Amino acid sequence: MATDITEFSYLPAQAEALGVPVPDVERLTLTLADGRTISALKFGTEAPLVTLLHGAGLNAHTWDTTALAIARPLLAIDLAGHGDSSWREDRDYTPRTLAADVAAALDAWTEDPQIVVGQSLGGLTGAALAASRPDLVAELIVVDITPGIDVSAGPAALREFYAGPTDFATRDELVDKAISLGFGGTRPETERGVFLNTRVRPDGRVEWKHHFAHIAAEALSAHDSGTEASPSVLHQTGWDDLAGVTAPLTLVRAARGFVSEDDAAEFQRHLPAARIDVIDATHNVQETAPLLLAALVTSSDRLAGL
Repeated sequence: MATDITEFSYLPAQAEALGVPVPDVERLTLTLADGRTISALKFGTEAPLVTLLHGAGLNAHTWDTTALAIARPLLAIDLAGHGDSSWREDRDYTPRTLAADVAAALDAWTEDPQIVVGQSLGGLTGAALAASRPDLVAELIVVDITPGIDVSAGPAALREFYAGPTDFATRDELVDKAISLGFGGTRPETERGVFLNTRVRPDGRVEWKHHFAHIAAEALSAHDSGTEASPSVLHQTGWDDLAGVTAPLTLVRAARGFVSEDDAAEFQRHLPAARIDVIDATHNVQETAPLLLAALVTSSDRLAGL
């Protein structure tokens, strides 16, 4: 696996494989009111039209191939505690808390309401954002998550993935583990994802860049969804947020992901006006079916003809 590489060094090969030009990409950093920072990747030189929110334990680079395929000005944001964004001392990575940071970022970095695409934790964060700041969201696409998901199914794999040590001798150990549990795509793609989501400590050990690695197993272990005062990621407040979304809403269910047919049916009962699309992919749809997901995003009326 490569060990001497910058975060954008993978993009030319990814763009060549797709047959698209390499766009201008830059890393943005915003200092928030409490002194923390939020970071993002900006694709293109014009004002963003699309904002991408990753899932737990990932970062903005999980969207690289999808962003190249969308081929529109966009933001891919590192949620708090992930990527290059600050960790939270209170360890609160619930959707409503994360959405407040995203709102600040969109206030600073965008000019128009966004097509917000959120995968997993990012999808619930997108719902909280759309409900609390409808002026920022023109359309919401929630990828392979619902507040009613069976935590004994898909999230159990997340618990297993983050169980045990949080540092490793080599990145290859993490690649092997990710592939064995069905995360990521091909081995080169998984190697890229692991490289961009880890760092080498002074003692030579490899550790995750994100805070979530230290708390994800705990956060996802209980079937109890928490309380309104102390909610978990999958608390009932997620349904309340989705009910408060006034923008067009789509659920993307990964056929081999975390949202079952029953989960999707429950979503439709709660939100009868929502659209549901099924994509043949695993939970990280942006990595295992990026072209299909990009096509769904670009089919939006807001992007047609651009």
